[in-house]
Amino acid sequence: MKGGRFYVVSAPSGTGKTTVLKRVMKELPGMVFSVSYTTRSSRRGEKGGVDYHFISRDEFHDMNQKGAFAEWTEVHGNYYGTSKASLESHLARGGEIILDIDTQGVEQIQEKYLHGVYIFILPPRPADLKERLTRRGSESREMIDLRLRNASKEIERIDHYDYVVINEHIDETVERIRSIIIAERCKRDRVMGSLEGRADG
Repeated sequence: MKGGRFYVVSAPSGTGKTTVLKRVMKELPGMVFSVSYTTRSSRRGEKGGVDYHFISRDEFHDMNQKGAFAEWTEVHGNYYGTSKASLESHLARGGEIILDIDTQGVEQIQEKYLHGVYIFILPPRPADLKERLTRRGSESREMIDLRLRNASKEIERIDHYDYVVINEHIDETVERIRSIIIAERCKRDRVMGSLEGRADG
């Protein structure tokens, strides 16, 4: 590949994005997951450095002042950010990387970087979000209501994305996202750039 490419995946809370992305990563060896920085506390089963880099608010603000983030957002009272150095280093090596970021972060990324592919995951029905968030059992009713209100705002930004996938059956969702990535790898500019790189070598 001549230059790397990144895939941004966004979805309202409760859509099943984390589960989907873990499956996609297993089925497409060689792709790297961008581990975001966050000030929120870890949830049950999450591991630092794998799911997120868990840091304090002071650490986050210090990194942000130093320009360490390619994008950053505040979501539900917590901060999230993507490492600029990690993203750019990986792209410079010609790799593929998946970013799990909020819709606000997407707008920042689109202003700064080319060659991104943007995928939005939707639930089959709006009521499914409330059911999934409630079943998760990790948040208060007030937080669930806040997440549902924010979900409506996120869906309003869907025109920033290239692809929309409805997560009704996880196997189908994983296959569709996998197919999107494979199709992007076969685009003319990617294939011809790869061939030119081999010829130059």
